Amino acid sequence: MGWFAVGRVLVFSAVTASAVLLRPLWGGAWANLAFGGVVAGLVLALEHLLRQTPMTRLFGAVLGVVVGLAFALAIESGLYWANSSDRRVEFLHSVLMIGLPYLGLCLGAKNGHWLEPARLMALFRAAGPERRYKVLDTSVIIDGRIADVCEAGFLDGTLVVPQFVLRELQLVADSSDSMKRNRGRRGLDVLQRVKKMAGLDVMISDVDFPEIREVDLKLIELARTLQGKIVTNDLNLNKIAQLRGVEVLNVNELANALKPVVLPGEIMNVFILKEGKEYNQGVAYLDDGTMVVVDNARKMISRTIDIVVTSVLQTTAGKMIFGRYVETGSVSAPSAPPVADRVGAAPQA
Repeated sequence: MGWFAVGRVLVFSAVTASAVLLRPLWGGAWANLAFGGVVAGLVLALEHLLRQTPMTRLFGAVLGVVVGLAFALAIESGLYWANSSDRRVEFLHSVLMIGLPYLGLCLGAKNGHWLEPARLMALFRAAGPERRYKVLDTSVIIDGRIADVCEAGFLDGTLVVPQFVLRELQLVADSSDSMKRNRGRRGLDVLQRVKKMAGLDVMISDVDFPEIREVDLKLIELARTLQGKIVTNDLNLNKIAQLRGVEVLNVNELANALKPVVLPGEIMNVFILKEGKEYNQGVAYLDDGTMVVVDNARKMISRTIDIVVTSVLQTTAGKMIFGRYVETGSVSAPSAPPVADRVGAAPQA
């Protein structure tokens, strides 16, 4: 950073000194000195704005200006038959020389990410199936389950990890709070695990949107640009992305969809872990974390018992199962197979 500061001082001094020596204004030395200082300030402000802009966008903007200028000159040469002394023709020439380079600048800067080396190399490869991009959110990386989903082969295409997500993950890993620091480091470990998986394409994207501050909105714009999907477990990001027309893969929704289906009247084998809120209730948990509330099971804490499912409640937070413990020998065997055969019994205490 010290060299940048020295460079800015030298640029400011050189511009102001040249204004004083060459005197572009008719006024005295002080007027030219002030004019040089304003020009130097504008140059430094432009440098500050362009500092975070990716090189692909800058190159795309320059290329767009050149192409727009070439089109303007080609159109002007095609209008050689027009009367150049006519003011309407002169105005048309001015609009072409200003408008077309400006359009090239805007379009080139917006689509500069297509000049990335990976995309340029893809143009020369043999035609194959379209790449399906999945943009990873910070929350789903920290959560860690995305590695198991990838290892099981449920995600295809290319996993995209933006640089701004990596920066946010690094800030969490460097946090002074021990819990946040551990979560951030776990996220970095998950990324390393995913990158080492065979047959999985992981791409670190340098595409950024400096005009957008919120990371969630950056993710939405990147997914829209790549025509891909966002992988997250953030409910708010899920809703905003869907409102903006971007598809979302929610890991929490996948986990809820994979929870076992139970029907009233079936028998389950569960391990009563603790006492419930109501009188004479016990609470158990299935292997996937589903809570099971059992009536008449308070005295069976720390024991594995068979219960009869009475009802199933689906909430926004997940699924809850309600059951009833009946003394051994008083429950007739149901016609359906026991649920324990499908979900597995809890271990003995």
